[in-house]
Amino acid sequence: MEQRNGTRSSNQPQLRINVPSTARERAASVDPYGFERSEDFDYESYEELMSEYLAVLTRRSIKWSKLLQGKRRVDRNLKVKRYVRKGIPNEHRPLVWMTTSGAQERLERNPGYFQSLLEAQHDPRLVETIRTDLHRTFPDNIHFRKSADPCLQKALFNVLVAYGHHNKAVGYCQGMNFIAGYLIIISKDEEMSFWLMEALLDRILPDYYTPAMLGLKADQEVLGELVRMKVPAVWQLMQDQGVMWTLVVSRWFICLFIDILPVETVLRIWDCLFYEGSKIVFRVALTLIHHHQDVILQAQNLPDICERFKRITRGAFVEDCHAFMQRIFQEPGSLSMSTVTKLRESCRARITADES
Repeated sequence: MEQRNGTRSSNQPQLRINVPSTARERAASVDPYGFERSEDFDYESYEELMSEYLAVLTRRSIKWSKLLQGKRRVDRNLKVKRYVRKGIPNEHRPLVWMTTSGAQERLERNPGYFQSLLEAQHDPRLVETIRTDLHRTFPDNIHFRKSADPCLQKALFNVLVAYGHHNKAVGYCQGMNFIAGYLIIISKDEEMSFWLMEALLDRILPDYYTPAMLGLKADQEVLGELVRMKVPAVWQLMQDQGVMWTLVVSRWFICLFIDILPVETVLRIWDCLFYEGSKIVFRVALTLIHHHQDVILQAQNLPDICERFKRITRGAFVEDCHAFMQRIFQEPGSLSMSTVTKLRESCRARITADES
């Protein structure tokens, strides 16, 4: 029965549609990479952020698809560098990481090498050490659980065992499992993950995981020298309190910001790391310290400093990955590879002299 104003009578049955009313109900409890969101995850802020970032992702995806046009390679030039800094869409990440890092060329020059490493006689001590760490790798990721199908622990084991036999000077070291895990999540391919790991550990970040960890120790000291030049007040605080850089930044370097910064931010950092090399790690670290120097300078003692260095890796500043990546190329100012190389040489020499 119609009423005079044209609306239906109130006694007509109403169709009810259950529309999620809160941001928590609208968002999945697991992120796109398989990581479970924590209990204190801020769904409202995430929804607000993604409403803007999804538009960025859509624009970048269109531009990258036009650039690649179905090609299996990407050239290294200023346009590609600019595109990389603005973010690589997930569907193109494996291809771009492989070609810009040199991993694709290494794979093609060594056909069957990865498989031969898997089929070779394995060092039982290496195997045992790796197996011990498998269940500790991303327990909050549904794809790494034994109940998952497929369970990525098998792929993780293969990549780590192959790399351990490829580079016997390194073998296996804690931290490598997280790096390999991220590579597997993104590439979904064991062989590609192996060659990307080889690019990172053998060429981009050499001597980070060798028994002496000389490269890792040197780079932490390099960061200290860069802070002395660019954020002198923080450097002075560290000196006055007698705090070694390794106490506050070692995990930044060892895990390349995995479990330190949000997943999407880490992947954006890695986009640039594979293209531009290790100076990106320093740019990220310097930006975190420079941007939060007022917070750090309020510290009164060693525990306080350590707590503040943890605090500066959380919050809106690092969650907005697009804005954060713009900041890492602005806040630290100029940072040439030649500067990093010179500092590395002096820091390595000093460490070697101190340890001999």
